[in-house]
Amino acid sequence: MPWTFTSDLPAYLAAARPAIAAEPVVNTSLLTVIDALERRGPDAYGSAAPLYGWWTDEDAAVAGALVHTPPYPLLIGAVPPEAVRELGTALATEPLLAGVDALSVRREDAHVLADAWGRPTEVAEEDRLYRLAGLIAPDPAPAGRARTAGEADLPLLLDWVTAFRQEAGEGGAASEAALRDRLSYGGMLLWVDDAGTPVSLAGFFRPIGAVSRIGPVYTPPALRGRGYAAGVTHAVTEAAHAAGAREVLLFADLTNPTSNGVYQRLGYTPVEDRVELALT
Repeated sequence: MPWTFTSDLPAYLAAARPAIAAEPVVNTSLLTVIDALERRGPDAYGSAAPLYGWWTDEDAAVAGALVHTPPYPLLIGAVPPEAVRELGTALATEPLLAGVDALSVRREDAHVLADAWGRPTEVAEEDRLYRLAGLIAPDPAPAGRARTAGEADLPLLLDWVTAFRQEAGEGGAASEAALRDRLSYGGMLLWVDDAGTPVSLAGFFRPIGAVSRIGPVYTPPALRGRGYAAGVTHAVTEAAHAAGAREVLLFADLTNPTSNGVYQRLGYTPVEDRVELALT
């Protein structure tokens, strides 16, 4: 059965939202992007128009979906194996997908998709999705405490989130609109030292279907190695629970063993890996 592609968000939501929402853990990024587009409009991620797609199985049921918000990679949710192969073919033939040069996909689907795409690719990024099994306090506890970020912290948040993006290889500056949206529901926390000076930050996304995801987590390089990231991640996890999340997730860059270790010591367990495939 075919993929359907459109730039019509209401049509996409009517067709694909139930299938996406049925798997909120593995589709966490897709749900976050859709939420931002609904709340902040089609330019939430840039000036280029988003593209949406869904795959229909032989029983005429939608069984997978994707979204593309240029300049970010095409984001593919949980889809059946046959849909992965058909998407690879569509990438090579569908005019609406002609500008796609990078994909974010589950590792288990990456090889099939790359082969079907038929163009030379490389793995540009590898991330692991973690799910909280049971929250464990940092031991030893770092000095300081967490507080919710407010409007007065916006310049610092812009600086630190931009630094996080650069370090993570995402490029570009932090979005003031996105941060203001986070502040509106208490979604950014700062860890402050005993003098009240911010030393680390972490955010959480609005719970969707009682699932929330942590991110970003950032400590300036000169302040690392003191447990601040563990402290603020523990605090922001509690904040996500308080906001209504029953499930709390986060992604970690697999090239960073320190952050992966911190999250596992706090009680997060691996779910699956995702990779970014980029044209060479």
